[in-house]
Amino acid sequence: MSPANTFVDVLVVGAGPAGLMCAYSLAKAGVDVRVIDQRPSKVAAGQADGIQPRTIEVLQSHGLADRLLAEGNQMHMTAFYNPSPDGGITFVDLVPDISILDARYPFEVTLHQGAIEAIFLDAMRPLGVEVERPAVPMKLQISTDEAELTDPGAYPVQVTIQHLDAERGSEPEVVRAKFVVGCDGTEHSSLPRITMDGEQTEYIWGVIDMVPDTDFPDIRHKAAVHSNQGSCMVIPREGDKVRLYIQLEGSDVIDEDTGRVNKSKTGPRELLDVARKSFRPFTFKDPEVFDWWTIYIIGQRVASRFSVHERVFIAGDACHTHSPKAGQGMNASINDAHNLAWKLAYVLRSWAGLDLLRTYESERRTYAQDLINFDKKFAKLFSDKPRSPTNTNGVSHEEFSTAFKTCSGFTSGIGIHYAESVLVNATHQDCAVHLTVGMRVPHLVILRAADSRPFHIHDVLPSDTRFKVLVFTGDTRDPRQLDLLHDFAKELECMISGKENAFDVLSIRATTKKAVRHNDIPLILRSHWSKAFIDDVDTTGTQGGRAYKTFGVSAHGAVVVVRPDGYVGTVAPLDKADDLKRYFSAFMNL
Repeated sequence: MSPANTFVDVLVVGAGPAGLMCAYSLAKAGVDVRVIDQRPSKVAAGQADGIQPRTIEVLQSHGLADRLLAEGNQMHMTAFYNPSPDGGITFVDLVPDISILDARYPFEVTLHQGAIEAIFLDAMRPLGVEVERPAVPMKLQISTDEAELTDPGAYPVQVTIQHLDAERGSEPEVVRAKFVVGCDGTEHSSLPRITMDGEQTEYIWGVIDMVPDTDFPDIRHKAAVHSNQGSCMVIPREGDKVRLYIQLEGSDVIDEDTGRVNKSKTGPRELLDVARKSFRPFTFKDPEVFDWWTIYIIGQRVASRFSVHERVFIAGDACHTHSPKAGQGMNASINDAHNLAWKLAYVLRSWAGLDLLRTYESERRTYAQDLINFDKKFAKLFSDKPRSPTNTNGVSHEEFSTAFKTCSGFTSGIGIHYAESVLVNATHQDCAVHLTVGMRVPHLVILRAADSRPFHIHDVLPSDTRFKVLVFTGDTRDPRQLDLLHDFAKELECMISGKENAFDVLSIRATTKKAVRHNDIPLILRSHWSKAFIDDVDTTGTQGGRAYKTFGVSAHGAVVVVRPDGYVGTVAPLDKADDLKRYFSAFMNL
């Protein structure tokens, strides 16, 4: 008897952060999606735990940040310790953990991976999506029929799944999918063989999670500790927990025969003993329990490709591996899925062709390569011996601190910049000179015209798969500007006619609370009273009134197009509506 066949638009393999972000985003977009995982349950403790400012913004755009902020720990400052003359360590500096001025959330959040997965799982449930587990993809086949591969409505991918739950029986299931997204880690068992380009370093680290009993004064700050005995990093966690990253010597934990890490050669108490040497003169007592522990060798690799025929994709750890100490792993994974999901939704809705999906690899693989290059420098700085009278070639505090500060744009995620493509067009960059096309929209406050209520601009740019067309009207009290605006509104209306569900048009006027009349501009710029805004300060005089200045938009106005993932796609003058149409026509079926 042959296995039963089922059909689905998107099959997500792996229910870690990347897989859950992908499945949730697709389900929210109304896509028929299934997600399977070979683990019998979500992560219970440990694993990844750091969420960077940009990722918090992304979760906020999906309505998920409030729970993260309520449950997680916030890291606002980083302490630095270096070797002291007496052989121990001494405090050197305390600096902001995030030095990017326009970050809405100028801190990192730490919360164990299982709790973060629970946020996604609970959000997916009302959408009718549950993780099917334990389930193992046994075989994947991609059609070789070119007509089938290029037909967005076809199901060219076949995955044979073995469900391990006794209630499902022993018969395998054959799933026919339009698309498959592999998020099952470095093994990517769901995929044809994709090589990982890169190398394994000599750096070996141990990790322990515990509730500490210590006299180390910065135990609730993120702390980078360089000592002559090795390096450590302190990551405060939710509740009273703390994570320690501990530099190890290879001979302690490497199997001589295989060259691999052998966890049987050590344990959490031995790891804490190693850490104690680096923290002297401060002490750590044995905890009652260790919440979680592991050891690893830093590997820095990027997959040679992120997709096969734009039908099977990989995301997260399946396509990039690197050191965890810069706090990028889970963030890169979540943002991979954030980049891909809306593009899949557009193709499945027939709003765009399959070519749009090529931008996933071009954008996220470039980012991953940049991440590996950064990680090589950062991991070396952190793992190398500190400078001292007997080691004049070591890493100085100034070197490490400078790297920490200058890399904040990258590590925070705020500085990610997608290159020119069909989705990124900077032809009219001079219309908004302080807004970088290809980067995320800066954080600022605007006022709603109808009631003067202040809003964070990110809160009016939710991740709902729509392009946001921000029309900076200029000063509409000028009759000539108002005439220009009316002409633009007519062309915009013609351009998006029949595709209104793909666009959300908002207006931002260069006027004041007292002078504005929220209904004196064309209807398409105020389709609802909540869609019209002004660039003025709020009633307290403490926020708002800086949108035009922050974006670098003149009194002549401009149009800013924000992609569904929150990145600026293009900008244009109000008298260049044809250029906007050309931008959208390059990838959308207008």
